[in-house]
This record gives sequence, C-alpha cells and structure tokens, in this order.
Amino acid sequence: MKKKIALFVLGITSFISLVGCTSEADTVSHNLSKSADSFEVQRRVVFFNGITDKYLLTVEGLCSLNTDSEKKLTVTCKVGEGQYKKHYLGLSDNVSYFVEQTDAKYEDAYHYKVLFRPEEIIPEIDLQTSN
Repeated sequence: MKKKIALFVLGITSFISLVGCTSEADTVSHNLSKSADSFEVQRRVVFFNGITDKYLLTVEGLCSLNTDSEKKLTVTCKVGEGQYKKHYLGLSDNVSYFVEQTDAKYEDAYHYKVLFRPEEIIPEIDLQTSN
C-alpha cells in the first residue's frame, strides 16, 4: 500500500513539475483545444484550392477537428442537443484548409481541465458527458 501511495505522490509531483514548465500561451492554447473538442467553441473551417484561390467548402459551428492522416481531415459538428454530424474531407496537393475560431472564449492560464470520458474507459455505456 505504501508503494502505491509513493507512486501516486511521485506521479502528481512529476505532473506538477511538467505543468510548471509550460508557458501561459501553451496552457491557453491547450485549454482552447480541449474546449473546441468538447464542442464549446464556434469555428469556421474553409477548404480552398491553392491554384485557383477559390473556396471549395465552408463548415461552420461547434466543430471538432481530427487529422487522421496527412491526406484526410475529419470534422465533427454538434448540430443539436445530442445530435452530431461528421464530415470526412480529403486533401490534395492543391487543396488545403484554414480553421478560424469565430468567437472569443475566455480561458484562464492558471486553470486546467481534465475531461473523463467513461465510455472510452468502460465500453458499452450510453452516457452523454458533453454540454
């Protein structure tokens, strides 16, 4: 039991020392990313052709982004209470994208977030954990 407590204290100490090494900008950036992945940040994702300079597609809303690979982007947007839409977008040599946060969001550099997703830890639980 004493070994478990010692390991826990060592882990917390290591975590605190690592957190202390990050800059305020890094902490705020991390918190904004977590908020966006929790569908709390309004975003606009614009896909454009780099050769013709024309917009191909725009996705706006409470959206989370995931780059599965160099050539694919997944955009998941919350469209209602418990309702989501997921878009898979392919990228090429001349098609790129830009993501803009359209609304300002207050993030405290001294506050951190830990988001537990029980459905990821214990499978087969139907539990809504986001706002």
